[in-house]
Amino acid sequence: MNFRRLHYFVAVADELHFGRAAARLGIAQPPLSRQIKALEEELGASLFNRSRSQIRLTAAGEILRERARDILDRVDSAEDAVRQAGAGTIGSLTIGFVSSATYSVLPDIVHAFRATNAEVELTLVPMNNAGQRDALIQRRMDIGIARPRIDDDELRHETISRERLVVALPATDPLALQPELSIADLANREFVLYPDKPRPTFADHVIAICRSGGVEPRIAQLVYDYQTAAGLVSVGVGVSLVPESTAAGERKGLICRPLAGVKAETELSVNWRIDSRGPLVQRFVETARSVSRRLQTGPQPG
Repeated sequence: MNFRRLHYFVAVADELHFGRAAARLGIAQPPLSRQIKALEEELGASLFNRSRSQIRLTAAGEILRERARDILDRVDSAEDAVRQAGAGTIGSLTIGFVSSATYSVLPDIVHAFRATNAEVELTLVPMNNAGQRDALIQRRMDIGIARPRIDDDELRHETISRERLVVALPATDPLALQPELSIADLANREFVLYPDKPRPTFADHVIAICRSGGVEPRIAQLVYDYQTAAGLVSVGVGVSLVPESTAAGERKGLICRPLAGVKAETELSVNWRIDSRGPLVQRFVETARSVSRRLQTGPQPG
């Protein structure tokens, strides 16, 4: 049984007239009659009761009409789904992200992507750089939003945000009264840094900045992510250097102050496999790139 014969059969079953069905299909009546006859022979059952005045569906024809419509609808649906998947309008993406990205450009990127790709299912998974690297290499994830970039021969990366680092300290710390701080001000403070592994990490970046200002930081604790670090700082365990974007989400007991006298920056990156050719991955990367440019340049005059 082929789909063309099913299509012809449904037309005749709907019209109950070979002439009208042939006109609807845009073919001559004799070839249509031959195709229906061949279908009946193939199935070993009469599909129509034929008379001079009219034709009617047999019991077998009634069953086939119901099943044939379902089959053809499924085929049409499958064809549409394949076309949309090929065009990148449907499908799914799994995106890993460092927790601090939620204070930066990630929400804007996700909102912009969903606005133009409503049929694409996004799965967002909080994950440090090491976890993202492994998931990308093992193809368990499509996109990684990391701080900083993930260096690996199998991956591509692009910076989507650069921002200053600020000092996070307990609200009860006397340094919180100052409008800005220097690295030297932190010489006697213990640090809470993240993540704790693998090395090198963002923590190593902070340590290098402190050393560039002549301070050897004393490590109170190395933790997994920003939220844990901020929580420990807020209860007085130590101080930390964090991305400026996180200052907008200061929690109770935690204060952030600008860092003067040293160039202290961090970058957020989008990372994906070199061999990713799917349109969804490329579309997400382009969305991240576009949102990044827009946020860097600011609103344009109307």
